[in-house]
Amino acid sequence: MSRKKSREEYEKTFSYRYFKWLKGEEDPYIGKIEQKAQKEYEESEEALNERLREKQMMLERIYDTDNNRLIIRFRKIYKFISILFCLTMFVILFVNVLYLPPVGAPDNPADNEVPTRYIEKGLEETGATNIVSGMILDYRAFDTFGESNVLFIATITVLILLKVDSSLKKKDPMKYEEVTNDRRLEPKNDIILMFCARYLMPVIVLFGSCIILNGHLSPGGGFSGGAVIGAGLILYLNAFGFNKTERFFVEKTYKIVSVTALTFYCLAKSYSFFTGANHLESHIPKGIPGAILSAGLILPLDICVGLVVSCTMYTFYCMFRKGDF
Repeated sequence: MSRKKSREEYEKTFSYRYFKWLKGEEDPYIGKIEQKAQKEYEESEEALNERLREKQMMLERIYDTDNNRLIIRFRKIYKFISILFCLTMFVILFVNVLYLPPVGAPDNPADNEVPTRYIEKGLEETGATNIVSGMILDYRAFDTFGESNVLFIATITVLILLKVDSSLKKKDPMKYEEVTNDRRLEPKNDIILMFCARYLMPVIVLFGSCIILNGHLSPGGGFSGGAVIGAGLILYLNAFGFNKTERFFVEKTYKIVSVTALTFYCLAKSYSFFTGANHLESHIPKGIPGAILSAGLILPLDICVGLVVSCTMYTFYCMFRKGDF
């Protein structure tokens, strides 16, 4: 026979809280979600008049577009150069069009031996059942390497332009917190978002990994799979904030992963390229077409591209949102 619970014990049970919520006596969200009333910015009359006076002074002295001779002269030259540039581009494009082959000619570039070679010999020479992956990561692997470097350089540029000065964290911690606090104007600890992200994040990362690992077998690959994983990281960041994501992803993580992936890609494909160019055996097995471990270097190159793309997406979001990791 079960023991009768006391009032204090009963109030700690789920049933007690559930029936209180059902009757409308208690809301589990009140007091557990940050809610700050934002104060409307009010500018003093003196500051407003001063700002308007300075604006009018600037318009009169600097941007006097009606009487400034330099501006009038620049506009005339600008119009002339614009017209000349458009006419030059039109002539260049028109002359190039005249040299295009007739429509439907059998020797047109669209019907030459390159696409035919990709289709007929792609499986034999690359070992990939996905012709697109065989093309971009074998025949044109250096083009893809250049695209990956473009992503890396773009991320470094964003880091340079938007990153908060790291010395500010030591000099003025309060100022650093004010600058990098990305959740001043939005609620944190959103229960619904956290609950969904907790279960969706592993599924998204696993799905993106499958896309990358099967890129040489089916539609997909490093670019699409990396974008999926990057989206999962951004979802996790929005749900739990930087305090948790910084446990496994910081600026140093991005640099190590990206540089390692790009270096491996460069060395692996350079070895394959130079041995092939000199008619030397690369000793890289292509495996059995259709198997997960096949297609030679395409699978590891897909992994490298996926790592670079996912890190790039996450880093872009961090920089534009907070200016730091």
